[in-house]
Amino acid sequence: MTEVRSCGNPCSREIVQEKIKKALCGGIPGLFSDRDPQKTMPDSVLNFEWELFRHFELAPFIGADYPAPKPVIPLKYRQLIGIAVHAETKCQFCTPFHIALAKFFGATDAEIQEAVNYTKHTVGVSAYLNGLDFDLDEFLKELEALIACLETKPRTGI
Repeated sequence: MTEVRSCGNPCSREIVQEKIKKALCGGIPGLFSDRDPQKTMPDSVLNFEWELFRHFELAPFIGADYPAPKPVIPLKYRQLIGIAVHAETKCQFCTPFHIALAKFFGATDAEIQEAVNYTKHTVGVSAYLNGLDFDLDEFLKELEALIACLETKPRTGI
């Protein structure tokens, strides 16, 4: 039996997969399974990757047996960030994953649409600034002036 040493815990593949089954109602997603030998996550990282996945995508939802601090960014907003990131990376796996979890954690269709629209906007502005080789130092001065201006305005809608 191969030992996996991640997160300070020596765990065999079998132990890690049992932890996954317990957390996920008996199932093991393909990402963590060994159904296809060509797509099996290496033993050396399986426990580590599961713990990261569990922490960032599911905790603290998956139960009291998981000693995780309450996330600083609420789970719904983490998933909206995931949607935004993968709308840009165009990941056919991650986009539907984050949309489903965002909805599960309470995101509305309007919030998902706004996250994607914001992504489109900010990526477009970045393409414009970089594509036309704007001067970074000048941009940073303008940003400083913008923040100074905003500090004089009432904060509405926040």
